[in-house]
Amino acid sequence: MENVFIGISGMIGAGKTTLATALAKELNLPVHYEPVTDNVYLADFYKDMSKYAFPLQIYLLNKRFKQQQQIVWNGRGGVQDRTIYEDTVFAKMLAKSGHMSQRDYETYLSLFSNMSHFMKKPNIIVHLDVSPEQSMDRIKMRSRGCESGMSLDYLKALHQAYEEFISDISRVIPVIKVDYSKFPTAEQMAKAIKVQYAEIANIRHVAFNDNN
Repeated sequence: MENVFIGISGMIGAGKTTLATALAKELNLPVHYEPVTDNVYLADFYKDMSKYAFPLQIYLLNKRFKQQQQIVWNGRGGVQDRTIYEDTVFAKMLAKSGHMSQRDYETYLSLFSNMSHFMKKPNIIVHLDVSPEQSMDRIKMRSRGCESGMSLDYLKALHQAYEEFISDISRVIPVIKVDYSKFPTAEQMAKAIKVQYAEIANIRHVAFNDNN
């Protein structure tokens, strides 16, 4: 499966990085990770969302766009552990909650729209489906200090926003929705996704039927 571009989406703590690593190994593709440890805005954002919402979203958009361009110019495909299209989910959430002003949100959307002309759509999006409660449990387990203030209400709203996102994006990009809890390991999940992608890529034939 050369030159395949796969984007992984999902709630906070869904296991995107773990799956991205396993999927890249299974398909022999480069892997591109979400900028977390070197994110210079993240800690400040969780302390004061309203102040840092807009600069954080611009920072992430810039980082993921750079990853997109690396995938395009390398010509080898790749696995990205959070798609650039998901950025709009978080920006929408911040605007709805009042943490991002309407002016900033509209500026963000305009920039995203302009950049989208130079983006490369993934061949497929793999969405890790976890509940808000599962997301909260995993956030607690990994104990990132900057995420300690995350509320269940926020995660419930985020989950709903993701459901809308997946419904919309599936009209233009094929989506494989995966329940992580059904797989003992990420490696087994990667093998199952490989099989599903091969089936999606097949050409389907339609024949005329006199009974129609």
